[in-house]
Amino acid sequence: MEVGDRLKKIRQIYGLSQRELAKRVGLTNSTISMIERNAVSPSVASLKKILSGIPMTVTEFFTADIEAKRQVIFRPDELIDMGTDDIHWKLVGNPDTKRTLAFFIECYEPGADTGTELMEHEGEEAGTVIDGKIEITVGGEVFNLEQGDSYNFQTKIPHRFRNKTNKQCRIVSAHTPPSF
Repeated sequence: MEVGDRLKKIRQIYGLSQRELAKRVGLTNSTISMIERNAVSPSVASLKKILSGIPMTVTEFFTADIEAKRQVIFRPDELIDMGTDDIHWKLVGNPDTKRTLAFFIECYEPGADTGTELMEHEGEEAGTVIDGKIEITVGGEVFNLEQGDSYNFQTKIPHRFRNKTNKQCRIVSAHTPPSF
């Protein structure tokens, strides 16, 4: 792929017009246009200056997988279940090492328990009970949540989730950084 074609695709991925990119880096939009049409080939220094407006390094520019289609919408059958038999943690999105957030739809069957040994890991977790009830233990303190209740805690504090009812509990949660 030519440098100009690559620049155009990357600029579009970042949602920038030629005019906006040119303004950010102190060039004319006709210069950006000529490069994107492959009418002129920029020097490494010029390319570096243009990429500072995105921002992106020259190495990232040449190694970025711009052909990969980024999935935005995920249907229920496309969610990845990262749970167990009685706990379903449906990951919204694809597992990606570059992601900074894990977003889950969680289902705890009656009697489900994350275990008597409390979990702990780096990060933060927040969620809202959508349906049912759940018992959450955080740092030795026990909380009983029901539909509409929310939580937020540092996950380095030992914690546990347990459904002590005879009805399924559904939670929507976010974890950062993703630890799954």
